[in-house]
Amino acid sequence: MKASEFDKIFDDAKEDIVDYLDLSTIKRRGTEQKRVNVDFPVWMIKELDEESTRLGVPRQSLIKVWIADRLEDRKPKRRKKRSANKTRMETA
Repeated sequence: MKASEFDKIFDDAKEDIVDYLDLSTIKRRGTEQKRVNVDFPVWMIKELDEESTRLGVPRQSLIKVWIADRLEDRKPKRRKKRSANKTRMETA
């Protein structure tokens, strides 16, 4: 099927476009995995294991969630900083 035909079906919204998609090949951008090795002190591993047991999740999942939360917390700060830098550059 040509892209223009697919676009017309989508734009007309008269039928479901899912039948025209190969869902087995769909990938969400930015979710590719890359293995990294991180060395933690023994005391930190013990604390992580205690917390992961308490929450009933694997240690790796706990680490991922905590790091993701920390990175998300930083996003607004970076946007504000970029915005301030942009304003300074525009007024200079």
